[in-house]
Amino acid sequence: MNNSVENRPLLGALLVVLSMSGLGFIDNFIRLIAEQAGLWQFHFTRSVIICATILLLARVFNWRLRPKNWRAVAVRSGFFSTAMVLYFGAAGMMPIAQVAAGLFTSPIFVLVISALFLNVRIGVWRILAVALGFAGVVLILRPDAAALSVLTTIPVIAGLLYALSSIATRRWCEGETTMTLIMGLFSALGLWGLVGLLVFSTVSVPASVSAELPFFTAGWVAPSGVFMFWVMVQAFGSLIAVGLLTRGYQLVEVSFVAVFEYAFLISAAFWAYMLWGQTLDMRSLLGIGLIIVAGVIIAVRSR
Repeated sequence: MNNSVENRPLLGALLVVLSMSGLGFIDNFIRLIAEQAGLWQFHFTRSVIICATILLLARVFNWRLRPKNWRAVAVRSGFFSTAMVLYFGAAGMMPIAQVAAGLFTSPIFVLVISALFLNVRIGVWRILAVALGFAGVVLILRPDAAALSVLTTIPVIAGLLYALSSIATRRWCEGETTMTLIMGLFSALGLWGLVGLLVFSTVSVPASVSAELPFFTAGWVAPSGVFMFWVMVQAFGSLIAVGLLTRGYQLVEVSFVAVFEYAFLISAAFWAYMLWGQTLDMRSLLGIGLIIVAGVIIAVRSR
């Protein structure tokens, strides 16, 4: 591997924007997958496709996949995969822009966790960012008795777990290759899928729970052509997007390029409107805007 540091900010930013915009587009089709099968079948099938592809590419290009620190990679994969289970589960039942906004609270959680438990000092601007981000979450969750439900909290819990995976990546997984970490993530997601399939294909779920969380509680069904097509799109689209994102982070300083990940929110909301006519009310739009502003402040002040 070439250890020289490249500094090409415009290209790095472009690659990140392309990556996140692509993910914002393909994640809109989770609703089609949710109409055909459940969350666990989706994760198991997609993970098998991705892991098989990585193993084939590793054999061709002689990539190292074995972790240097198995425990660190396992913990990071556990946090990350659980976040993705919650994110995709919510995406199958909620507007994608709202789900993405919950996931992108992760920089706020990283800052709070770092300040409370890792002795990282933060200034006034980043404290303000946390306050803005919290206000955005409150607006999106609508914490009133009529609107609050288990489902609305799931994306924010995903954001917390995603933040923990980010901290684990930086603190414990130094020296691991990108493909090692990707393989660990999708292996964990495949295991989640297998366990979920075994549970929900054999256990009777109360009707009230099944009605509120249908995508979460579905067991195995015979895969349709539509299901397999969109799972393939998700699998290979995710691999390409992760490749672009990884290259983007190699070309420019991390705190600069991280801001451009918010292209995902814009892309997800735009395609949700264009494809499905999904719109968000002003309260939700304001909440998403506050979360974006908070993330930008955190990224800029962390340089």
